[in-house]
Amino acid sequence: MITNLRYADDIILLATSEAELQELVNRLNRISRKCSLLINVDKTKVMVSDGIACHILIQNELLEQMDTFPYLGSLITENDECTTEFRTRLNRGQAIGASLQKIWKSHSIPISTKIRLMKALVWPIATYGCESWTLRKKEETRLDAFEMKGLRKMLRFSWTAKKTNEWVLDKAGVKRELLDTVKTRKLAYYGHTMRKQGSCLEKEIMQGTMPGARRRGRLRTAWMDIKTWTGLSVEESVRMTEDRDKWRKYVHGVANPRIEDG
Repeated sequence: MITNLRYADDIILLATSEAELQELVNRLNRISRKCSLLINVDKTKVMVSDGIACHILIQNELLEQMDTFPYLGSLITENDECTTEFRTRLNRGQAIGASLQKIWKSHSIPISTKIRLMKALVWPIATYGCESWTLRKKEETRLDAFEMKGLRKMLRFSWTAKKTNEWVLDKAGVKRELLDTVKTRKLAYYGHTMRKQGSCLEKEIMQGTMPGARRRGRLRTAWMDIKTWTGLSVEESVRMTEDRDKWRKYVHGVANPRIEDG
């Protein structure tokens, strides 16, 4: 079992019980002090996936329990959903777009250049970490709305102008691409992970071979529901990912149906 994740000086400790987590914290604190390193209590937080109160101490100081926590640019939530992270990324993308108003309003910059700038400066902020998103119909609709809002700003058309999305796309000379881009990145990440040799925690999680049982209640949309895009079973998609070139061509066709249909 993995008990810690480390990236530079950022450390996540993983445990299945409060007592186990306290033991890991004590061990880390003890070894750190031997090396003259001190844990910053104010920056150290606790999160529990089931929402139960958890009391973890460092040097008799109680750590704050959070329901959301940023880690490596992404928001981790106690309910294991990506809805908060998804909305946060789109809001940050909108903020970057708003800071570029002078460019969008400029008459000396052609629309084609503005679109390229949007894809280079705004979209990467909005879609950072999108490979881990679970996309439901609601998220797909919001992605399309985010893209259309950006195009309307470039063309200087307010949403009150009563111009249809199809009219805006035709005026800009483009097709919807943002959702297709996210799908492509998710499917490419899936293929990359499935091609890994030997035991791999990511593969086990994706294929649902982790021990334990799911929560009671209605089955939620899962990350692996990408099979609705491909029309392939898990076994079929795993076999296809073994051939990288074949998988890339298949992903292009699946993620860009509007382009394929002309």
